[in-house]
Amino acid sequence: MTGGASGHGRASGKAVSNDGELELELRLPKELGGNGGGTNPEQLFAAGFAACFHGAMRLVAMKNNVPLPADFAIHCTTTFAREAFDGLFCIKARLEISLPGMAKDMALALVHETETICPYSKMADQGIASSVHLS
Repeated sequence: MTGGASGHGRASGKAVSNDGELELELRLPKELGGNGGGTNPEQLFAAGFAACFHGAMRLVAMKNNVPLPADFAIHCTTTFAREAFDGLFCIKARLEISLPGMAKDMALALVHETETICPYSKMADQGIASSVHLS
């Protein structure tokens, strides 16, 4: 499966998926000197990471016959920051996994295995194959 989206104007623009199902206003957050009132790339990354990890965890649980709590949740927080070693911008992500009622050893094993198959986790750990082309 291949998905695509176009975006322009981090501070005041739009992000639109190639199938038209997603159309969002982009705005620079107040914390970075903008007016807010829209979404930003960090929020979009967090939503994608949380959703991908959630789906990967369902697959791992199904494969291992582990029942997931009905209210299990994944929350991703992203931070727009600077690298300590070169001062350039980066995005840092933190996942919080809630598996209410599950034994801690089972939950840890499930999280660890999910990290190994989740494409966003792999991308965060190993980088991503990408290319930039001038059209």
